Amino acid sequence: MHSQYAPFHGPLFMIVATGSYVLNDTLMKLATEGLPPYEVLFLRGISALLWSVPLLFGTGYVRQARLMFDGRVLTRNLLELAAILAYVVALANMQIADASALGQITPLLVLLGTALLFGERIGAARMALIGLGFAGALMVAQPTRQGISVYALLALANAVFCAARDIAGRRVGSNVPGMIVAVSAVLIVLIGAGIMHVALEDWAQPTPRHLALLAGSGLFLIFGHFFIFMAYRIGPTAVVAPFYYCFTVWAVISGLLVFGQFPNRLAIAGILLVVGSGLAIVMLDRRRRRPGIVA
Repeated sequence: MHSQYAPFHGPLFMIVATGSYVLNDTLMKLATEGLPPYEVLFLRGISALLWSVPLLFGTGYVRQARLMFDGRVLTRNLLELAAILAYVVALANMQIADASALGQITPLLVLLGTALLFGERIGAARMALIGLGFAGALMVAQPTRQGISVYALLALANAVFCAARDIAGRRVGSNVPGMIVAVSAVLIVLIGAGIMHVALEDWAQPTPRHLALLAGSGLFLIFGHFFIFMAYRIGPTAVVAPFYYCFTVWAVISGLLVFGQFPNRLAIAGILLVVGSGLAIVMLDRRRRRPGIVA
């Protein structure tokens, strides 16, 4: 399954996925100014579903729509639902950089989980580089002391559920297209968010601005779901997972361009550390794959 892809495709897909998710988060956070979080999640789900239907028909995957209800696909996407129900509340009440920083334990949990469940070797060098990437992510986000709150716990719960989601995604059969998995996730989250909104929130009338923000959010959500699933499908976990740290780099860019927050020297050093550790892992993996080199 991996042979049709170049070694850099997995990391590249993860970079695109994290960028798509941050664009989605940015637009969602703007939409929570005036709307309750689960209503935002529900409306975003409608938007994503409207975007995904023509994509299914255009790609011809509509003939495989029944695979959206495959047991392993549903397991992966129920974990996605749990993650986003926790994260949207944290995102509405925390700075986007703080929320992203607390989510940076996800790749470590993914690596540990795949090592235990699938027997993938991590190695001391990779673990050290992953640790440097984690340190760099914290240097970028610089979470504040107020992060020790119920919202921080929700952000941490999101990281745990995201790791479980990505591990479960490894068990999805190769016959299931990535787009089918993405649309199934959209549908599951839409239903779950609707139930939570009816149970816990009062309806607030969205403005045209809210609807425009959520239309864009839904589109980037589809890309995020597709590329993160494909990243773990085509690339070794130990190579792909560290690039999840790019989430924090994208969050800093979002903070600069959208919220007017310029990174300080510590954040810039953290960005360089994140990028450097990720590139070092890829180079280490390529070196070990060369014939005649004993790893």
